[in-house]
Amino acid sequence: MGGHMPIGRRERAKQAKRERIMTAARELFAEHGVSEVTTQQIAHRADVAIGTLYLYACTKAELLIMVQNEKFAAAIDSGLAAANAAVEQGVLKPVIALIRPVVECLREHIENGSTYLHELVFGDPAEPYRQLGLALAGRLEAAITRLLTRDEYIDAGDAATLARVITAIIHFSTTATVYMHRSDEAVLADIRDQIYATLAPHHRAA
Repeated sequence: MGGHMPIGRRERAKQAKRERIMTAARELFAEHGVSEVTTQQIAHRADVAIGTLYLYACTKAELLIMVQNEKFAAAIDSGLAAANAAVEQGVLKPVIALIRPVVECLREHIENGSTYLHELVFGDPAEPYRQLGLALAGRLEAAITRLLTRDEYIDAGDAATLARVITAIIHFSTTATVYMHRSDEAVLADIRDQIYATLAPHHRAA
């Protein structure tokens, strides 16, 4: 055989290793938080050599981003479904329905969610996993924009700007240390009040 594995089997083996690494990282980050976990622990639980782990992700931050990207994508999907179901209830309710799963995802483990957002904002935007995370953030912002354009008092240009403001509100409200001990419901209520105040001038101007 000469040590050569057929391409299909080699790809399946690579995929299986990646899944083991992802599962190990997901479990350890959930159990201990990103700051308390080492890449060596992840490699050990995944039953791979540390060198093999580095073929899939160069740093612990990249592993966190890989894990959180999956959660973020699923949260956006859930939010879009909820927003579509609430689409006849004005604009504010669908927007809150959209962002609720995102807020819950980011606050599932406060440290992990905060580190994830920090890495997306301040890390290398050319790194592939960060690129994917930033694309997901863009997808959320675009979905908020689409919902806002349904409001007859908000034009398309303002909707895009307001969506950027709303994503900033979400970012701050879910990661600020001062809000760490609040419940998800309290944070969501505060976000709702901030969004309402942000949209209100457009209605008053009309």
